[in-house]
Amino acid sequence: MIKQEFSRIDPKRRANLNHRQKQFATPAYKDVEYKHRLNFYITPPTADITLEQFEQWAIDRLRVLAELEACSFRNKGTAETATHMKPILEKYLPLSFTTFGSSTQQAERQKDHYSHFILRLAFASTEDLRRRFSRVETMLFRLRFQDEVATDRQAFVKELTLDWEPVSIEERRQYEEELRGASGWEKTRPQEESYFKVDWEKVPELVESRKVFMKGGKAYVPEKDQVSMVVAEFTSKLEKALALTSRALPRLDEDDRLTPILNHLSQNFTTPDSNYSSSNTSISGADISARNVDALSASFPLCMQNLHRSLRRDAHLKHYGRLQYTLFLKGIGLNLEECLIFWRSSFSKITDDVFNKEYRYNVRHAYGDVGGDSNRRGNGYSPFSCQKILTEHPPGPGEANGCPYRHFSMENLTALLQAVGVKDQDVLRGVKEDKEKTKFHLACNRVFEYAHKQEIKKVRDNGTWGAAELETIVHPNEYFKRSYLLKNMGKNPVDGEGRDEDVKMEG
Repeated sequence: MIKQEFSRIDPKRRANLNHRQKQFATPAYKDVEYKHRLNFYITPPTADITLEQFEQWAIDRLRVLAELEACSFRNKGTAETATHMKPILEKYLPLSFTTFGSSTQQAERQKDHYSHFILRLAFASTEDLRRRFSRVETMLFRLRFQDEVATDRQAFVKELTLDWEPVSIEERRQYEEELRGASGWEKTRPQEESYFKVDWEKVPELVESRKVFMKGGKAYVPEKDQVSMVVAEFTSKLEKALALTSRALPRLDEDDRLTPILNHLSQNFTTPDSNYSSSNTSISGADISARNVDALSASFPLCMQNLHRSLRRDAHLKHYGRLQYTLFLKGIGLNLEECLIFWRSSFSKITDDVFNKEYRYNVRHAYGDVGGDSNRRGNGYSPFSCQKILTEHPPGPGEANGCPYRHFSMENLTALLQAVGVKDQDVLRGVKEDKEKTKFHLACNRVFEYAHKQEIKKVRDNGTWGAAELETIVHPNEYFKRSYLLKNMGKNPVDGEGRDEDVKMEG
C-alpha cells in the first residue's frame, strides 16, 4: 500500500507563502492621535513605552480607582465624589479639556489610554477582579463625562456610532402624555425634545427609577438623560473586552518582564501600595525620641498601637512584629541610636549581653547600618505599607504583627478598638461591615475619621487641607503623620505654641 500524504495548504498557494517573513516581520507601531478627552478604550495602544512608564502609569491609575471605590463604600453622593476626586485626578491622572488646549494634552491622554489597558491586563484574570475593575472604570468614565464641556461631549458621542434609534416626531406626539409623565416635563412639550429608543437592558438606572417610558421592550430616553445610555454602552463594551482579555492572558505567562508587574498590580487592588518616602512622612521639629514613643503612640494606626501595647505588656515581640514596628519607628523619624535605646529599654526582662547578641544586629540591619546587600546598605528597608502588612507574613500563635482589621476576630477587634477609645456603636458596626467586605483599609480610615472628626472639620472649613491631603490612607506612616499634624494644630511641635495655619501637610 502506498502511503499518501495530505496537506492542508492548497498546492497552488504554497508558492506564495513565506512563513519566515510572516513570523519574523517587524511589527508596525504607531502613535495614536487623541481627538477627545473621553475614551471608550476600543483600540489597544501600539506605541513603545518604557517599563518604568508601564508600571508608574498603572500605579497612578490604581490610586484613582481605589479612591473612587472608597468614595462608593463611604456612600458619598455624586457631587461630593466629584469634589473629592478633582484634586486627586489632577495629581495622578490629569486630562486637559480639548476646548482650552494644553501643551501636555496628548501626553496626558496617552497615559490615560495606556494605564487603562495595563490595568485591564492586570485585572482580567478572575471574575471578581473583572467585576470590580469594570465598576470603578465606569465610575471614572461617568465622572469625566458629566464634567466634560457640552460641545466636546456631543462631538465624542457623535463619533461613537451607537445603535440608538431616534424617535420620530409622530411617535413623540402619539405618546406625549406617557413621555411627559416619565420625564417630568412641565413647560417643554415632549415632541420638542430629542428622544432615542434603546433596549431597556441598556439603561437599567433609568428603568429602575422610572424615568423613562417603555414600550415593546424599548426605553424612550430623552436627550437630557443621555449620560445613562453612554455609560451603559461603556460598561457593556468593557465587560466584553475584559472577557476576551482573560482568554488571552496565558500568552503573557512566558514574559518575565510584564508578568511580575501585572501580578503586583492585581494584588494591590486590595489596597493600592504607597511608595514610602521619608520626606513625605517625616515631621520637622517633632520630638521623635525613645522617651517620647509612649506619647506618640496616641497617633499610631491600630496595627502599630497593637504592637506597642503588646510590647509594653510582654516586654517582648517576636521577629516579624519587631521588624514591622522597627521599620515604622524608623519611618516616623526615630534614628538608629534612639531606636536601639527604645528596644533595649523595652526588653526589660533580658540582660544587656542577651540583647546585644540576639537583637541589636537586626535593628541595625533594618536601618542599613550593617549587612552585605549593597542595595540596602546605607538606607535599610522601607516601612511596610498597608498592602504588605495585609498580604505578607500573617501572624501566628503569640505574634502581634499584621493588620488587626484583617487578622483579628471581630470580637477581639472590637475589644482592641474600645481599649484605644473607639466607643461609638455606629463606627463599630461600620468597621464590622468593612471587615466582612474585606475593605480593611476603609475600616482603618473610618476609625481615623472618627478619632479626628473635629480636627478634620476644622481644616476643611478653613481651607487648610483639601481632598488631596485627606485622601484614603494606605500607609501606617502616612496615618501617623496626618494624625500627629491634626492633633497638634495650632501648636509648634517644639514649644507648643503657634497658629493653625502653620500646620501643613509636607511632601
